[in-house]
Amino acid sequence: MAATHALRLRPLLSTARPTPPRATAGARRGPAPAFVVVRCSFAGAPSAVQALKINLIPTKPVEGQKTGTSGLRKKVKVFQQENYLANWIQALFNSLPPEDYVGGTIVLGGDGRYFNKDAAQIIIKIAAGNGVGKILVGRNGLLSTPAVSAVIRKKEADGGFIMSASHNPGGPNNDWGIKISEIKTADIPDVDLSSIGVVRSGDFTVEVIDPVSDYLELMENVFDFQLIKDLLSRPDFRFIFDAMHAITGAYAEPIFVEKLGADPGCILNGVPLEDFGNGHPDPNLTYAKELVFTMFGTHAPDFGAASDGDGDRNMILGKRFFVTPSDSVAIIAANAQAAIPYFQSGTKGLARSMPTSGALDRVAKKLNVPFFEVPTGWKFFGNLMDAGKLSICGEESFGTGSDHIREKDGIWAVLAWLSILAHRNKDKKVGERLVSVEDVAREHWATYGRNFFSRYDYEACESDGANKMMDHLRDVIANSKPGEKYGDYTLQFADDFSYTDPVDGSTVSKQGLRFVFTDGSRIVFRLSGTGSAGATIRLYIEQFESDTSKHSLDAQTALMPLIDMALSVSKLKDFTGRDKPTVVT
Repeated sequence: MAATHALRLRPLLSTARPTPPRATAGARRGPAPAFVVVRCSFAGAPSAVQALKINLIPTKPVEGQKTGTSGLRKKVKVFQQENYLANWIQALFNSLPPEDYVGGTIVLGGDGRYFNKDAAQIIIKIAAGNGVGKILVGRNGLLSTPAVSAVIRKKEADGGFIMSASHNPGGPNNDWGIKISEIKTADIPDVDLSSIGVVRSGDFTVEVIDPVSDYLELMENVFDFQLIKDLLSRPDFRFIFDAMHAITGAYAEPIFVEKLGADPGCILNGVPLEDFGNGHPDPNLTYAKELVFTMFGTHAPDFGAASDGDGDRNMILGKRFFVTPSDSVAIIAANAQAAIPYFQSGTKGLARSMPTSGALDRVAKKLNVPFFEVPTGWKFFGNLMDAGKLSICGEESFGTGSDHIREKDGIWAVLAWLSILAHRNKDKKVGERLVSVEDVAREHWATYGRNFFSRYDYEACESDGANKMMDHLRDVIANSKPGEKYGDYTLQFADDFSYTDPVDGSTVSKQGLRFVFTDGSRIVFRLSGTGSAGATIRLYIEQFESDTSKHSLDAQTALMPLIDMALSVSKLKDFTGRDKPTVVT
């Protein structure tokens, strides 16, 4: 089966540049830059490249080079074709009036995967050739996605490029990505990205920065590091973090070990590698096998976590206990005001993506704060954050975050959970039974009920069959009526989810096919474009249960009647030939 991973170059583009909010008293909590795709905003200034020699390289449009929701993602070998990457970067600048980027400052970094170093040099030279005044680039080209957002906010930069394919594998045979008539490239030497410092060519400046320091400073302003340190230094508490040989390996030791005092042995797969150690840096039960094996073993640590390729996703585990991403964001939101200083005044609002379970909805109702259900895609959260309507949000795809930046943030989620555990155990003496991850989850279910949830991914399906299945489901929805029976379930409504942004009034449609039943159960179907080969069908299954005596049921057991019904209604096997999913979460 063809590999479905890619590397992506994402443009992160800001519309405002305030100081990051802080958790201390009197701190500023104003709106922050929104990040959108293919729209840069750079401060205008006189030409910054008058002293540079600019080479004009003839080129032509590339067939099939189409920007997606989060940038451009293709196989590495595609990006290595002559001028392929250069064409796309130049096209971004061509799409903007010169006054929007000349003399501006942009941030550049990535997850350390194969081809990033070569790509960084190409991007630097094209930016210089088009009049950008300064580039801030992480040492060795390393910056996690959350750190890029943090640097943009702190340095008041105008935007940035993230070289990453997120949670997909890396290497020369896998994918690369980036979250025309001629190419303008500055005739300047390659920049030494291994040494922190400033390099000038004429009026163009490249500053190589520490990839960790600005992000670490932000985390110290969000969380009570001393509270977390007290937990991690306990002799009766064990913690393990799996960086999956990806970008958070560069952050794990400075944050967890040096700042928070964790045992150095707590970091698993902590060295970032260009091919991620031939692994798939996707923090879920399928791909984080080493961590899962450890956490479900006989002598499991008390708390385990992992992050993905570019550091914006997370997985949370207790001792022989998995916390679904849907439950994780709900539990963080329910405990945030008590455990995290940044939220000491409460939350402004909560939001989730449509496929994510309704666990967060129930927290919002109890807290009496606004709640939003948005399409999949972090940009929808960003608009709400910029308008001051949203504090904490999450997606079932292992993405969790808050308005401290405008990206989901894997390490932030880990620190949030450590804060909750530290707060719940701060008065426990050594030798007393500690409140565990499982305890926190079960107490949450007892208060709010449990939303059993699972996602089935069918990766690299033939696009034709996948599209025919979705067309079939649209026909089923068009002919459906409330009150119809689907096995033991009674239909409340079925639709193709659409969303009108409450901030700017923009509307998006065809965001997922939903079947919602009268008991609160749901099945949702979506096609995902995060791979670079074929189509990924995602099936989401959810059932609410208020009876605490049933909260210990295995999720797959509890959901099996819904799963069987969903597969029957969709005729997934008939259309795709698949009799089992690639990944179950």
